[in-house]
Amino acid sequence: MVGRFHLPPADGKSRYRLQVRLSCGQPASGGVENVARLTYGSPVLPRNVKIIDQVRAEALHRGVPAADVERWLGLARPSALLTQGGDGPVVGVIRGPVMLPADAEDPEYPLIATIDCAALPADVTDLPLPSDGQLLLFGWPEESGWGEVRYVPADVAVEERAQYPPDFPPDDDEYAEVYYEIPQGDLHLTVDISLPYVKTVPGPPWSPPLPGDPPFEQMTEVWQAVLRKVPDGMFSAGGPTPLLLGGYGTDCNGFNPAWLGAHPSGRSGYDKVGGWWWGTRPW
Repeated sequence: MVGRFHLPPADGKSRYRLQVRLSCGQPASGGVENVARLTYGSPVLPRNVKIIDQVRAEALHRGVPAADVERWLGLARPSALLTQGGDGPVVGVIRGPVMLPADAEDPEYPLIATIDCAALPADVTDLPLPSDGQLLLFGWPEESGWGEVRYVPADVAVEERAQYPPDFPPDDDEYAEVYYEIPQGDLHLTVDISLPYVKTVPGPPWSPPLPGDPPFEQMTEVWQAVLRKVPDGMFSAGGPTPLLLGGYGTDCNGFNPAWLGAHPSGRSGYDKVGGWWWGTRPW
């Protein structure tokens, strides 16, 4: 049996919960009291404490009001950064063999990565991940690409399928170039922390100011500036573009979520304004 498009119920891999202090009972240093609200059964790693402190310092240096900075940091989420060039434990593989149960449909898209759920530490993300089995990520990495996630339990018999779906032949120059840019290799884990990447729809009347609305775009710029200096961070990882399990995306996640929440048409996928399409695609 293989699960498609959703994950099975959480079975203890993630015990994410809000709290106001670190699990050791001590408030976090350097202002990580705010980050402590996202701790989920284990203390925040010193690496991530340092990142959050750097974000706070840089934002205040740029003149962002302290209250807005703290509200923004309150959105932090735990995440698993998976890279081919890291030195952390191996938790998966890029473009490995396609192993599926005999009764599962052939995948429509190429296999991008296989993740071993048992190799992921508990609470590394706030996603309701199972404690074992494998997540198979299929898709095609392009701007308007599509894909799917399948979960294969650990106790299910599997067989190897064709590596290349008919619509993505490796001998076609267009597809061969993409395959070349995603070489096979192990995925190493870095326990990471994540903040949103969002932008504000430019100017009234499309996006009138909202009371108490944080400076999303300015804080996004701060977050990116800090991450570029993190040696084992998203933008410094060696090899191909890394994967992020949990957390927020590494590019613009869309527009101001407060604005989208106030405009029902934004939640349906698109919001057409002045001949342009605004909002996020319905994945």
